[in-house]
Amino acid sequence: MTDQHDNPIRQTITEAIAQNDVILFMKGTPDAPACGFSARTVGVLQALDTRFAAIDVLPDPRIRQELTALSQWPTIPQLFVGGELVGGCDIVTEMFETGELAELLGAEDHTSAPEPAIVDGATLQVENRLS
Repeated sequence: MTDQHDNPIRQTITEAIAQNDVILFMKGTPDAPACGFSARTVGVLQALDTRFAAIDVLPDPRIRQELTALSQWPTIPQLFVGGELVGGCDIVTEMFETGELAELLGAEDHTSAPEPAIVDGATLQVENRLS
């Protein structure tokens, strides 16, 4: 296995996770999700008024490959909070519905899951939702 310092993509992913309290690795961007699972996860975070960074894994397949190797989680999206993997869409949605996610994020409790947005022909880019 390649050392993190010899692998700039893995190092960038590790730094992004460390530098952002809440970061979502997803397909597409929050404004233009490229899959329903990513759209649903973004919707959950937005329903909780959570500020988050988002990284699109689609522009370079190595991003997804290195993220999966690092997190040991096979699917996208992947939500990290406080440097720790929370999980993918199903886990995030379940935690949202039970109120656990709101508690983890220090947000107001909301318990009705938002519907995923339908996106066609979305432009893909990296986006930071911390502003």
